[in-house]
Amino acid sequence: MVELNVSIWHNILNPLELIHLPLDIWVDELLNWLVGNYRWFFQLIRAPIDFALVTIEHLLQNTPEVILLILGWFVSWQFADRKTTVFVLISMVTVGLVGAWSQAMTTLALVITSVVFCIIIGLPMGILLSRSSKMEAAVRPVLDAMQTTPAFVYLIPVVMLFGVGNVPGIIVTIVFALPPLVRLTILGIHQVPSDVIEAAYAFGASERQVMVKIKIPLALRTIMTGINQTLMLSLSMVVVASMIAVGGLGQMVLRGIGRLDIGQAAIGGLGIVLMAIALDRVTQGMGLSPRMRGTRFWYQKGPVHLLIKLRDKVKDATTNDIH
Repeated sequence: MVELNVSIWHNILNPLELIHLPLDIWVDELLNWLVGNYRWFFQLIRAPIDFALVTIEHLLQNTPEVILLILGWFVSWQFADRKTTVFVLISMVTVGLVGAWSQAMTTLALVITSVVFCIIIGLPMGILLSRSSKMEAAVRPVLDAMQTTPAFVYLIPVVMLFGVGNVPGIIVTIVFALPPLVRLTILGIHQVPSDVIEAAYAFGASERQVMVKIKIPLALRTIMTGINQTLMLSLSMVVVASMIAVGGLGQMVLRGIGRLDIGQAAIGGLGIVLMAIALDRVTQGMGLSPRMRGTRFWYQKGPVHLLIKLRDKVKDATTNDIH
């Protein structure tokens, strides 16, 4: 009788032990059902990502190193300062000297592809959600789950639905890196001064004109911050995604750890760090307005400005020769 009473009190104090939800079985059945019935749909999603990745990686791998160095110098000088330009060049040369150039180009292709698809998906989504507080409230828990779920949790369903390789790694990266861009796009548009918007409506601007010509340009710096955060999260997924056969610098780190080859792991880690800092500085420079750079338009500084001046000189010299 005493044991029966103890058991009853134990059940009353611990009611959750009496109930078990077979969530693991439900998830397995759901994934098996999706794979069995809608495999074609996931392959359809895979196709454009695969095409973009193969194209970008082919361009990076087959472009001579000198041309890529010149391109890195050109972009960093145009959108950042001279210190960043020097750092970008030193980083690229260092990656090449330690023998990780090919892996770095693969990683760069993965990051560029991920960020491009994040922009294609996240920017319109952020603009749309900024126009409806109810939709924003409904989507916010989904964004919270996407951003807080550990990266390893995404790997199993992605492997079952898309297989292994670079494309599934990009899909994992998109899911993990998308929320900051959506959130900061919404934030940037909400921070546009209301009096500016009211003035635009007073002058007869339509809803589309207000969004395209006022809200988005004024929110551009915040949106660029979101792109910067998406870029950094994409790079942080490089090592994790290497567990599902994603190549690049992350694969070097994973192999180095697996074989206890600290040198190889250090080379991969160094390449990721240098690439992350360089891309971070350049994208931060892209987020600055021309006025913050001391110019009226973006092309009034850097190599583009020098090319314009050179073109004008050649044109003036040609005109003088004709006369």
